Formats: sequence, structure tokens, C-alpha cells
Amino acid sequence: MMNDHTLRVYDSIIGLLSSEENPTPLVRLNKVVPFEHARVYAKLEWYNPFGAIKDRIADHMVRDAEERGVLVEGNRLVEATSGNTGLALAMIGNAKGYALQTTLSAAIPLEKRTVLRFFGSDVIELDDSLCPAPGAPEGAIALAADVAKTQPGFVMLNQYENEANVGAHYRTTGPEIWRQTRGKVTHLVAGLGTCGTITGTGMFLREKNPSSKLIGVYPEEGHDIPGVRSRSQLQQTKLYRPELCDDEVEVINREAFDMCLRLNREESIIAGPSSGMALVGALRAIADEPGTLVVVVFPDNVFKYASSFQRHFPHICPPDKKDEGGGPTKKEQFLGAMIENLKNRYDTIRVKDLHSQLQEPDRPVVIDIRSPDMYGEMRIAGSVNIPEEDLPNRMGELPDDRDASIVMLCGIGKFSKSAVLYLKSMGYRNVRSMKGGLNEWVRKGHPTESNSAGTV
Repeated sequence: MMNDHTLRVYDSIIGLLSSEENPTPLVRLNKVVPFEHARVYAKLEWYNPFGAIKDRIADHMVRDAEERGVLVEGNRLVEATSGNTGLALAMIGNAKGYALQTTLSAAIPLEKRTVLRFFGSDVIELDDSLCPAPGAPEGAIALAADVAKTQPGFVMLNQYENEANVGAHYRTTGPEIWRQTRGKVTHLVAGLGTCGTITGTGMFLREKNPSSKLIGVYPEEGHDIPGVRSRSQLQQTKLYRPELCDDEVEVINREAFDMCLRLNREESIIAGPSSGMALVGALRAIADEPGTLVVVVFPDNVFKYASSFQRHFPHICPPDKKDEGGGPTKKEQFLGAMIENLKNRYDTIRVKDLHSQLQEPDRPVVIDIRSPDMYGEMRIAGSVNIPEEDLPNRMGELPDDRDASIVMLCGIGKFSKSAVLYLKSMGYRNVRSMKGGLNEWVRKGHPTESNSAGTV
């Protein structure tokens, strides 16, 4: 038997991967789009066999590595991921005989981390940013690269640099859209993550029609949308080609999640938050003109983000009984909302501002809440290490003056917000969290010190 897309009969699950002859669907958006003339279509990428657009790149990266002899029988894969690439690599690895180790942020939705393990991946959770950051000294990419370098038999495909990522979309996503729209597509809109989607698809569409418009959409700093990158994070992927884009649009968390809700309730399209983000960007950037045909890439569906929705839509969460609903209690939701509200200019401090203030005589006290081992490997000079779990028992080490300037620091700027809230509850009035944590400090080129090597 051979693969038959007409009958939908396949020799194996791999045959179901998308291609020009077997495209993911395009569905016109009718209710959430305010346009009178322009037509907007969603490309539903969860129709790939493992549930997301990343199935395309996982397949192409594996096949490219096999063809080049980099990946051979008996090898193991290791990859940093924000979820979907890891899920796809796990399943393709299952089909082809490659075990997978994934390094990722503990901030990734629980659903993705759980399913990764269910698929058979060896999951290593880290205090890293939501989308792994190249160059972060303790981050997911650095650990994956170290495993591939030091442990025999491991191969890292590295979706953030691998041109097979771009090639996957050039060979499949672009041709699919061109054929499905009969060459009438005028605008492509995609969220910016590794940037393989907009780069590869955009290159193909530009070859077919040089006037094709490419619009990239990215989230705000400190966002809660896995798989996409804020403006500062985009500089860290080698597949980001800003010269290709006609426009780039920033979308905040609230807008993305609200549109996600509308897509599900008004269009009956089971889109996830990155889809909502991309559509908000499209509607903001594109004029309502006759002849305009827009394709917006919807990367995955809603089912991987229930825990995120519990934070953003507490009114639709289960009742205050964990044994009945499995979700957070109302108190946990309230605490989560308070932590989320700390993302403001009064309760946070930017890296450049902290660096400047540390040069002054009346410098703030920097409390590093990471583990002693992490603190010993790399830290800001003069900072004090009090792990988060030790704070209640070590309050005596903090300034007596409740108006003293204190900055709480973690690896990525996520967990330090909880520590800020705790100190505020103890009466400290001038305590802030550093945005981006130590990873951002290092990326900005500021010096650190360690127990073994001194200042770097």
C-alpha cells in the first residue's frame, strides 16, 4: 500500500505530514474580522499529525541530518524547546527509533511538559525564559548544546539556527498557501518565534509574487505565550531576517488571549493564544481594501493551554475545590493575578537602570533567590544569595529600614516576582524585580563573578 491523500490512507503516521498535495486547511474568518472588502483566512496547523506547525520542521531537520550523516541509527536527540518542537521530535523519534531529551523552561504550560513525558521524552526543566534564549548561561539551549558536545551519541538539531527549519516552510507551507489561494494571496501574517515560518514561507511567496506582503507579529516583553519571542528575544535567533518583513507588530498578552477566546466562541475555531496574537497583529496592520487576501498562520490548538487560561480567565475556571475541577483554587488564582500585576514600572527595574544604580554610593541591595549552586557559578558582584524557599527564615539578613531599595533577582525574572510580593507583605515598600533576570543581565554584556573564575 502507498500513501493516498485522496483516500486518506497511509503506510505510517509520517505519511500524514503536510505537503502541497496534503495541505493543512485554510478557513475563512467571518465573525471576528471587521473588514468589508479584505478576506482573511486562518491556516490551521494543528491538522499536522502531531498537532502543531512544528511537525513540519521536526521532520525536515531529522531528514536533513540523516541525509548529511549527522544523525544515524543509535543516536539520541537533544533539543531545547518551548513545547511543540519537542512534541514533534518525540513522535518522529518514536517512529524512527531516536530517543529524545528535551530541555525547557518550568514556565511552559503543565500540559505540554506532561505530554512530552507521555510521548517518551526525557524532560529537563529549568529556570529559563518561556522561549529558550540562546546565550543564557543556565538556559535550555546552553544545556542542550553541552549535552550534545559532551555526551557521546547525542545530536542537537538546534531549531534556532538550523536552515532546515526555513527549508521546511519553503518546501511545504509556502507552496500549500500559493496553491490553496490560486496565487491570489496578498499578505502572509505569522507570529515570530524561531522565525522559520515567516522566513521560509515568505521567501517562497516572494519568488512567486515579489509584491507579497509579509507581516511578523511578536508579543510584549514578559509575555505568557510559548513559542513566540518579544522584540529583544528576536535578536537571539539566527533565522530572524527583519529585512524580509514589510511590517512588524507588537501585541500584548491581554489582546492575544482575548482574541483566542473570541476565535473559539465566535468562529468555533479551536485556536491557541499564539493564533490570537497573530490575528490581532494582522487586523492592526492590514487595510480593508478590495483584492486583499490575507493568510494568518495559526500554529496550534487550544488544548495545550488550559493552565494558562486559568490565569487569564479566572471567571471560567473550576470552583474552589481541587478534587472537583483539578484547577487552581480561587486563592491560587488571586495570588497568580497579584504576581501578574507586578509587571509594571513601579515594581520592576530594567537591567540598564539597575546597572546604573549599582554604580552609585547609595546602591540598592540585590537579593539573588536562585539556588546556592547557581549563585556560585555566576552572579552579580555584591549581590546576596537568599534562596526563595529560605526567605521566611532569613528575614534578619535584610535591611532593617523598610524603605531601603531592594532588587530581587532570579534567572529569568519570573520567580523573583513572587519574592517581591512576599517582601511587600513584610512591609518593604521599595522592593522590585529585575526584568529578564540574570539571563538578561548577561545578554546585555554586564560583568558577573563566580566562585571559581572571578569576574567575567
